[in-house]
Amino acid sequence: MSNDYHCLQLERRERYALLWLNRRERHNALDGELIAELHHALDTLSQEEAVRAIVIGGRGASFCAGGDLQWMRGRAAGSFEDNLQDARQLAFTLRAVAQCPKPTIARVHGAALGGGVGLIAACDIALASTDAVFGLTETRLGLTPSTIAPYVVAAIGDRAAHRCFLTGERFDAQEAQRLGLVQETVAPEQLDERLQAMLAALALGGPQAQEHCKWLLAELRGEGNALERLEETARSLASIRAGEEAREGMEAFFARRKPSWAP
Repeated sequence: MSNDYHCLQLERRERYALLWLNRRERHNALDGELIAELHHALDTLSQEEAVRAIVIGGRGASFCAGGDLQWMRGRAAGSFEDNLQDARQLAFTLRAVAQCPKPTIARVHGAALGGGVGLIAACDIALASTDAVFGLTETRLGLTPSTIAPYVVAAIGDRAAHRCFLTGERFDAQEAQRLGLVQETVAPEQLDERLQAMLAALALGGPQAQEHCKWLLAELRGEGNALERLEETARSLASIRAGEEAREGMEAFFARRKPSWAP
């Protein structure tokens, strides 16, 4: 195991690598440092011929509880340009997951909220423990799932995204599988066994053929204007995060009270 990162653990195996989100005291919530480290690790592993697949998982009780609200609250007080840079960083990291030439697998347990759902949706394959809980809870905080939206909509479809985005409801692993966010759910004690079986299946495919499959699927989805869309979603997140409603939502969260708009 490598300890080159502060918020991320990189574990190398014979034919694959595991990237462990490792802010367990914050339920692996995404802040600037973790986002940057994840992006760097993906770029590095994408170039390594010996790495046939990349697994993203979470240390501790959760996969990823979304954006770190403490960090976001501090950053929201900054300029629009500062918030835009943060949003772009997340958007480019999600793109690095989605466009990674290697097969990517999300290993999901515990809480997977907001940006955590975005990470899952950006991966090629998602395996979830039956104890996992999902939610696109941004609107309850006065925020929007801007940068993750293209990946979530691609995974669950436009109609389901309307409900998930607008209500912010949490849902269980069975519902996540029904929606198409994850492909399989297994008992917690079977999660790693099933992960190994999936990695073994991937090892049987030709690496160049798999990379070409990912390129082909992106072409069929019409992702030629991906950079333009990335910028639009980053600007959307930056503008909403710096607004009064988002500030009220985050302040209410930390004060353990309902936001002003909630009955």
